Amino acid sequence: MLRKSIDQDNEVLFAGHYPYLSHQNLGKREAMLGIGGNIGDVVRRFEHLFTFLNRSALVHIKETSPILKNPPFGYMDQEDFYNALIRIETDLTPKALLRYILKVEKRFGRKRLFKDGPRTLDIDIIFYENMSINDEKLTIPHPHWFERDSVLIPLAYLKGYPV
Repeated sequence: MLRKSIDQDNEVLFAGHYPYLSHQNLGKREAMLGIGGNIGDVVRRFEHLFTFLNRSALVHIKETSPILKNPPFGYMDQEDFYNALIRIETDLTPKALLRYILKVEKRFGRKRLFKDGPRTLDIDIIFYENMSINDEKLTIPHPHWFERDSVLIPLAYLKGYPV
């Protein structure tokens, strides 16, 4: 695993399938998933998640960013977070994709103790095509993505996605 310090708070990790770039294009709808966690061996969990998603018939992984190790926000008395982005293609609608990723989180032992608290795995839909959705269950683009290092820094590393 290669580590690169960005500044006093943030470090980028190059490990396994992070980053990854597929040259296969299935011509489906494109979405950007943000993944994060800070409980247990998160880097290993991200690798398992990559393998799981890569075998799924519901999504095709187009690209992943390197993993960002960064400080928490909101509730500060916890370990640093690991975050990455996964660019996918899918035939799922945004709401069906949300249902799918919630099931994936549960399969991977998701534990979210309280808002902005420690968690084993969190998967968010950051973007879905150029859509805007704002209802009680789903907001796309993800709120405040443009203010978060956990999205902006990994996004800058993606080759197939214009920043």
